[in-house]
Amino acid sequence: MIAMCPPHPALRATLSPQAGGEGLFCPLRCPMSSIVWLASYPKSGNTWLRAFLANYVSDAAAPVDINQLPQFSLSDNHVRPYEDLTGRPATALSPREIQALRPRVHAAMANSAPGAVLVKTHTAIAALDGISTIAADVTACAVYIIRNPFDMVVSFADHYGLTLDKAIKAINFDNNITLTNARNIFQLLSSWSAHVRSWAVGTPFGVHVMRYEDMSAQPEAAFAPVVEFLKLPLDAERLRRAIEFSAFDVLAGQEKKSGFIERSQKSERFFRAGKVGGWRKALSEAQAQAIVARHRDALIEYGYLSADGTILV
Repeated sequence: MIAMCPPHPALRATLSPQAGGEGLFCPLRCPMSSIVWLASYPKSGNTWLRAFLANYVSDAAAPVDINQLPQFSLSDNHVRPYEDLTGRPATALSPREIQALRPRVHAAMANSAPGAVLVKTHTAIAALDGISTIAADVTACAVYIIRNPFDMVVSFADHYGLTLDKAIKAINFDNNITLTNARNIFQLLSSWSAHVRSWAVGTPFGVHVMRYEDMSAQPEAAFAPVVEFLKLPLDAERLRRAIEFSAFDVLAGQEKKSGFIERSQKSERFFRAGKVGGWRKALSEAQAQAIVARHRDALIEYGYLSADGTILV
């Protein structure tokens, strides 16, 4: 049996099916038990989105503790479900064995609560050994966050303990993966643009795409459509408060005071800066152009690069 973290009481009530048989987080016709993916490339705002949703759902008078986020959303890369199924340490499992188990793990996640279940993922959608990295048959829909790769790669380098040059090579590489360790199973990240397209184009389920930069510049305009997409009641004061309680300085302050269970052991802190355009003080022109050369079409498509090659963020 796979053990899952029980959902927070506020989330449990929100996820319960309505009289008509559909959960509040189920904007499409979908199975009674299903996953809503909160997807992004690493260091692109996934934790910010999860913190916002936790605060919106709980509707409390004080910010949700960031270390309670696992009670509001699961993560698809934790080792425990794989170890529970096999009785073996995840580090003793081959990538092929892990991939074969993914559909069962995803089904168990979908069935861990009535209605739909929020699950964080950084995995690109692809078929490995003929098996999809994301089980569409137990998926309701997804929210996908895009962050410009110039800022993202600076945080990516810090999180994974890489030099900027190695981080740029990683996000430019279509076969970029993270390896299985004592905490997490391997994930196919792929390159930044391949990851974006795997989620934003041609999925068999509905996907709401949002940009990190819009979340920063116009948070109410960016977050309100997410609330509506997930079929939650949209309330202006509740929205404002959830945005305030999930602001970067609030999350960073919580981490400074109590730590954050998701911080990488290779970085000093999880919440570094969060500012749009900070890459201009960190990347050289050659480094920025290495990203442009690899991802030009996607950069133009999502408003990060003009047709004449000017970086717009």
